[in-house]
Amino acid sequence: MRLSVIMPVYNREQFVGLALRSLLRQREDIDLDIIVIDDGSTDGSAAVVRSLIEEAPCIRLFRQMNGGVTKARNAGLKQLLPQTRLVSFLDSDDISPIGRFKADLACFEEDPGLDLTYSRMTLVDKIDGETLEPAADSHSITVRGIHLSAGIFARDLIERTGGFDEDFKQAEDTDYLLRIFESQAKYVMPDTVALYYRRHPGNMTKEADVPFREFMRAIHKSMKRRKADPNLRRVEGIFDFKDLAQWRFL
Repeated sequence: MRLSVIMPVYNREQFVGLALRSLLRQREDIDLDIIVIDDGSTDGSAAVVRSLIEEAPCIRLFRQMNGGVTKARNAGLKQLLPQTRLVSFLDSDDISPIGRFKADLACFEEDPGLDLTYSRMTLVDKIDGETLEPAADSHSITVRGIHLSAGIFARDLIERTGGFDEDFKQAEDTDYLLRIFESQAKYVMPDTVALYYRRHPGNMTKEADVPFREFMRAIHKSMKRRKADPNLRRVEGIFDFKDLAQWRFL
């Protein structure tokens, strides 16, 4: 069963190699296809990716002029292979825990009609570069947050949902996930940790006002869709943020 993982990259030379390594160590668990979209990086990100392609031809690199992460994700969707049956995502500064794909793909094997698995995420401030696990002195919290990498999506679901809304500067992933859950997709929510979300000074989500404004716009669009169409599913209770007040980002 072919799984394509889409990874947008923009000036992540420091992180992208570790992100790709975290995927490559799971090749025995799945027929893996990694689609890297270099969104006009000006650092050595593309060179890092190319160095890994030499040992792992399952990585495919595509470069484009800088257009933002939303356009990069859509460019990745256009590169899906005909034999791809499942799709996931990983940001170029995050880590895919070992065994994640094996655990969640079992759900699709048990239920061929399944559209989506949606697992948990661990927010962490330090990753051990050797083990690709949270460092011994890291601070972390595990939640069921709003993140594309938490999902493994059936190809049919991706095609029904369409592309990412390029009107969004950020929160395009929130909008996309809300559209998917509203659509009555058949899903399960395993307790698997799907990603280590690395907190660092370069996170877009640390910007002050843009992320919140775009997030609220995604929520507002969801409310308008559900008001216009009562058949759409309510999404309350899917995402869990009750513990985030205890987290202190460093």
